[in-house]
Amino acid sequence: METNSFMTVQEVAKELNVSPSYGYKLIRKLNEELEKKGMITIPGRVNRQYFNERLYYQPATKGKEGV
Repeated sequence: METNSFMTVQEVAKELNVSPSYGYKLIRKLNEELEKKGMITIPGRVNRQYFNERLYYQPATKGKEGV
């Protein structure tokens, strides 16, 4: 099954357990950040990868583990 590259407001609201209106607010903020980086955005949708990068802590990997 192919996963869509963009999240809708319903997916954002469900993922974060927030209202759809707050989901729209968050999508606007993330899209503004992407636009400042020169990216093209879609109103009402946010890039899934960027959403995950900005909202979930992901520790950076440093070379080999345990070395």
